[in-house]
Amino acid sequence: MNKPASSSINRNAPPSPLPAGPGLRWLWIVTALLLCVLCVHVYQAISAGDAAMQGALLGGLGAAGATSLGTVPLLLSRSYSQRFTDTLLGFGAGVMLAASSFSLILPALNVASDQGSGPWGAGGLVGLGILAGAGALFLIDRLMPHEHFVKGVEGSRSRAMKRAWLFVMAIMLHNFPEGLAIGVAFAGPDSVGARSLAAGISIQDLPEGMVVALALHSVGYSKRLSAGIAILSGLIEPVAAVLGVIVLGLSAALLPWGLAAAAGAMLFVISHEIIPESHRQGHEAWATGGLMVGFVLMMVLDTALG
Repeated sequence: MNKPASSSINRNAPPSPLPAGPGLRWLWIVTALLLCVLCVHVYQAISAGDAAMQGALLGGLGAAGATSLGTVPLLLSRSYSQRFTDTLLGFGAGVMLAASSFSLILPALNVASDQGSGPWGAGGLVGLGILAGAGALFLIDRLMPHEHFVKGVEGSRSRAMKRAWLFVMAIMLHNFPEGLAIGVAFAGPDSVGARSLAAGISIQDLPEGMVVALALHSVGYSKRLSAGIAILSGLIEPVAAVLGVIVLGLSAALLPWGLAAAAGAMLFVISHEIIPESHRQGHEAWATGGLMVGFVLMMVLDTALG
């Protein structure tokens, strides 16, 4: 999840272009080759009738489509109030909180029990998985130079990187756990729960796409470019979703760990990014109300579909 810009950013300064150079070109080439290999693998898996891969791909594409749909209001309107934006952030946090609880943690406990773990063993395994997922996001957050939309630049090498590139990295960093959660859910035995999780994340991605586009527009980007970058940011979700299926396909024993780690990554984003950001501008009551509505909506969706 990503954040609206604050007054700490110089809004009068034109945004820096994306970095260029031989090193970055080679990075793009390698990334494109890896994506081609991944696409071939996904095509082969779907052709062979892999329901988990098909569900993960469709779920990830649905979430990416919801992110794209969320950019439409920016193209149709001039501005939105900070209170409205904070309410949407709270709503997204509530959806993610319920999704991590009902669609990831509870299934992880059930799978661990089915694999032979007792109550203490299942709880300990899932607990360690949650901490591992959150710890991985914490390390990425600390080691990878990126920019929060309010707190500004972080990372030891961040001064050498262009602001626009930092924005994109931050967006991708916080979208990855959502796509991963979709993938590991479809890799599990509960396809109905996986579909409800994908639907919930897609609902959450609607305001997220708008928030990302608004944040980029507020620092000087045109409406079309802001919407385009936000749309591209959502494409990390189907990529992460199919990666989740591939990794968990190596061993069924990894499934409870994967579900728990995805939940931990989502909980880290909620606590470290979304909730503090939604409270930063003094709209705590509105953000909390949005969180409650989002949590209840996702809970009802999960139980109704399950």
